Amino acid sequence: MNSVKINAASATGVDWKSIADQCLADIGPGGTPANLGLLYVTDPLAPQLSSLLDHLRKHTGVDDWIGSVGNGICATGREIYDEPAAAVMLTALPDDSYRLLPSGIDSMSDMIAANRDWIAEQGVHFGIVHGDPRNSHIPQIIESLSAELDPGFLVGGLTSASEDMNQLQIAGDPCQDGLSGVLLSSRIPVISGLTQGCTPLDNKHTITRCQRNILVELDGRPALDVFREDIGEALSKDLSKVAGYIFAGLPVPGSDTGDYLVRNLAGIDPEQKLLAIGDYVEEGDTIMFCRRDSETAREDMQRMLRDLANRASGEIRGGVYYTCLGRGRYQFGENSEELQMICDELGDFPLVGFFANGEISHDRLYGYTGVLTLFV
Repeated sequence: MNSVKINAASATGVDWKSIADQCLADIGPGGTPANLGLLYVTDPLAPQLSSLLDHLRKHTGVDDWIGSVGNGICATGREIYDEPAAAVMLTALPDDSYRLLPSGIDSMSDMIAANRDWIAEQGVHFGIVHGDPRNSHIPQIIESLSAELDPGFLVGGLTSASEDMNQLQIAGDPCQDGLSGVLLSSRIPVISGLTQGCTPLDNKHTITRCQRNILVELDGRPALDVFREDIGEALSKDLSKVAGYIFAGLPVPGSDTGDYLVRNLAGIDPEQKLLAIGDYVEEGDTIMFCRRDSETAREDMQRMLRDLANRASGEIRGGVYYTCLGRGRYQFGENSEELQMICDELGDFPLVGFFANGEISHDRLYGYTGVLTLFV
C-alpha cells in the first residue's frame, strides 16, 4: 500500500466548469499521478455530469472514474447541500489492482465471468459500489455480488438525487438503473466501520404471525400490544408521536457486532392491533424496536470512530464516507458536525462521499447509518 497515493478536493460555484477548475487547482498540477478517480456531485450539477466528467478526465489524464449524485456530498470536515458542488478524489493504485464494475445484471455478470482469474489471483474481496434506489432488486444484487467474491465486503450507497432523471452513477461514464463501482485487490488494505443512528429498546421479539410487511403477532401476542409495552406509556398514549422517532430493527443473522437493519414504521391499525414496517418479514424472524435521536447517533458515531482509530496502523491515506440523508444536518447540526467528528477523532485526510438513499456495508443495504472506509 506504500505505493498508493490519494488526493482530494471539493468546491462549490455557479457552474460545473468553475467547480471542476477549483477542484483541479486545489489538488494541484501533477498533485497525484492517478489512475482511478472518484466523483460525487450534488443535484444541481447532475444535468452537467457528463461535461464535468469529460473535463476532469481531460485535465487529469485519469480515464477510470466511479461516483454518484447525492442530495448532499461529503468532503474532509465538510458537508455541502443545496448548491452546485463536487467532491473529487484521485488515487494512484498499483498496476492491475482494480477493475471497474459496470451497471446492469448482464454487464456485471459478464465482467465477473471474464475476471475470475484476476479475482482469485488478486484476492479480491472488497468493492466500492453505488446503486439506483428505483431498482427494487438492489438488495439481492448486493448480496449476490458479495457471494461471488467469496466472501465480498462492499461499501457504498444508493444515489439520492431529488429527481428521477438525475439518479446517475458513474462507472467509467454516467449510468443508471443497476449497481456499479469498482473492485479492489487485497493489495490495497482497507478497514471499514458502520455506525447506526438508533439505539435498540430493551427487548427482542419473535415474529409469530405476519403477512408480508404486516406484523400480526409477536411472541404469540398482538403485535401492537407488544409495541406499546416496548415504547412506554407516554408514547403509547399518542402513537402519532412515534413517526420519525421509533423504528423497527431487524438483527443481521450471524453478526458478531450486533448489526441490525433499520426500517420505517409504515402503518398502525389500532383496531386489529397490527403494525406495518418498511420491509418484508417471515414468521420466526427476530425483530426489535429502536429509538432514533441526536444523542444516540453521536454516541454510536464516536464508538465507530474510536474503533477505527484503534484498528488503523500508521497513516490514514484517505477515506470514503456514505451516510444517510436523514443524518448530517438533520441529526448532527447545520455546521458539518458529522464530518467534523471524523476529523476530530482521526485527523485530516483526503475524504469524499455523499448522503445516500440507503447505505451499503458488507452484503446488505442499510438505512439511517454511516459507513466509513479508510485506506491504510
